Amino acid sequence: MDCIVAHLLTWRKTHPTHYISASDATFQPICASGMTRPDLNLLVTLDVLLAEGSVARAAQRLLLSPSAMSRSLARLRVATGDPLLVRAGRGLVPTPRAIELRERVGPLVQAGETVLRPVGKLDLQQLVRTFTLRTSEGFVENFGPNLIARVGAEAPGVQLRFVQKANKESTPLREGAVDLETGVLEPTTSPELRAQALFKDRYIGVVRKGHPLTKGKITPARYAAGRHIGVSRDPNHDPVDGALAPLELKRLIVVSLVAGFSSALALARSSDLVATVPERHTGNLRAGMHSFPVPISTPEFTVSMLWHPRLDADPGHRWLRGLVREACTTAR
Repeated sequence: MDCIVAHLLTWRKTHPTHYISASDATFQPICASGMTRPDLNLLVTLDVLLAEGSVARAAQRLLLSPSAMSRSLARLRVATGDPLLVRAGRGLVPTPRAIELRERVGPLVQAGETVLRPVGKLDLQQLVRTFTLRTSEGFVENFGPNLIARVGAEAPGVQLRFVQKANKESTPLREGAVDLETGVLEPTTSPELRAQALFKDRYIGVVRKGHPLTKGKITPARYAAGRHIGVSRDPNHDPVDGALAPLELKRLIVVSLVAGFSSALALARSSDLVATVPERHTGNLRAGMHSFPVPISTPEFTVSMLWHPRLDADPGHRWLRGLVREACTTAR
């Protein structure tokens, strides 16, 4: 049955308005099993023949000659091993087998045609689906409430599943374990992935209320002299330390974390440590703390969402991508 459905879908894509004629009589595709694959275009012919009960009317409906339709009926008789339509007076009557097939072939043809039509308008109120999003720490806390509220209002049957982004591997997107990912595009990002920018971000310094850095001018030397929390997957290529190096300055890293913005801010909130984190990505996490521009020139970076191209045209995924864009645009 699988080879039948596969052939029907492939043939109908390339021949959307064509029906079998005598010139196609030698077309006999082979299934993987080695058996001759039935000509599934005959399903359409059978459907019309059984509906009309007349070779002439079926030929007219399918824009074929009566002789071509007669040949198609002959092929159907061979394929099914049944006469299907037999003479009764001046007309034709269906056999018991034809009556049985009439109840089955119509829905089968309609289902095949439905598969090959473009997807209709997405009914969000009826949509039941789980989307898995892989995000860096801080994304859920900062953008999650807005996104979850929008999803719940538009599609109450949709569930969001957030998983931590422990690395930059593209495998989860490629294998379908993750539907959507947020992050910074890297040279190692798989070129097959689709990407769309969400927002630009920059690094800022964050300390507790009453910290010495809340008063007076913050110079590069004063900033570097503080006791710092390092937050980087690769401490040898930290953009902040890279900007301090030409000034012959270096931060004193007291605690090192791997991509832990919320943990870094929690430590800074209850100590004299300095956290240097992305501004937009940590907006809600910094509530009640003192934030200041890093007194050195660090490049802005763009946070994007990424997905596999197989989901590019999926209506539900397109809708989700739109909501993620809106949530990131409105959150400050």
